[in-house]
Amino acid sequence: MSSLALRESAPAADTTPGAAQGFPRRRRTALVPTVTLLLGAVYCLLPVAWVVIASTKSGSELFSTFTFLPGSGFTENLSDLNAYRDGVYWQWMGNSALYAVAGALLSAAVSACAGYALAVYRFRGREAMFNVLLAGVLMPPVILAVPQYLLLAQAGLTDSYLSVLLPQILSPYGVYLARVYAAAAVPADVVEAGRMDGASEWRIFTRIALPMMVPGLVTVFLFQFVAIWNNFLLPYIMLSDDEKFPITLGLYTLLEQGANTPALYTLVVTGAFLAVFPLVALFLVVQRFWSLDLLSGAVKS
Repeated sequence: MSSLALRESAPAADTTPGAAQGFPRRRRTALVPTVTLLLGAVYCLLPVAWVVIASTKSGSELFSTFTFLPGSGFTENLSDLNAYRDGVYWQWMGNSALYAVAGALLSAAVSACAGYALAVYRFRGREAMFNVLLAGVLMPPVILAVPQYLLLAQAGLTDSYLSVLLPQILSPYGVYLARVYAAAAVPADVVEAGRMDGASEWRIFTRIALPMMVPGLVTVFLFQFVAIWNNFLLPYIMLSDDEKFPITLGLYTLLEQGANTPALYTLVVTGAFLAVFPLVALFLVVQRFWSLDLLSGAVKS
């Protein structure tokens, strides 16, 4: 009886050391991506931490104290930023909000129409058109800025709000995302059922397909909003009136003047810190609509 018990317990005793030896190996393997992600997070968040701390320092503290030691001049910096040229900073913020909100909404609408058409309809030249759009995704914006300026100059639209808005409406990457999402989220059977019920193509798009595409279009809106909000080159080329400047170009002009007036450096840092808040607030508000799951749209609706 005792020998039988020993034979039954032997396999358990044999497998335990193997499991004990394999566990540290798996643990070491899982530690590598964790450390890599932590280093990436530190790399990305370190400049943000610097801006947050530097915005609390007065002009005398900015260059004379330890980098990550908080200062005592945040309220004074806010007051100076508010008073600078009768609050032109807030006009720059309003301009950025106008460019980003209007441009992102129009871009999402255009992307929705183009992406749905490329995903649902079959027509000659569809793939060639889509390949041209993909080529546009790979093209750096700096290559397009000067031709866009020349075209808008011929139309007499430079140094206007439209000169910044119009080039942002068509986003090749937005059309690409909308097409991919529409192909996965809008079943062909649903479209055919709408046609059999006598619905027009526009009604099928607006009443059936568009609600299914909302998560993907929110993603397009977010990407385009952030791209327009952070855009510097296009407004720099198009605009000469500083009252039409977005926040990126306005802070750049302050930074240039800081070479002769070092006191403006604190305004630049504080303004950069405040400019982050609209982006953070936008992500917090729309994250409930933001889904990258391309298969969660149509069938579950």
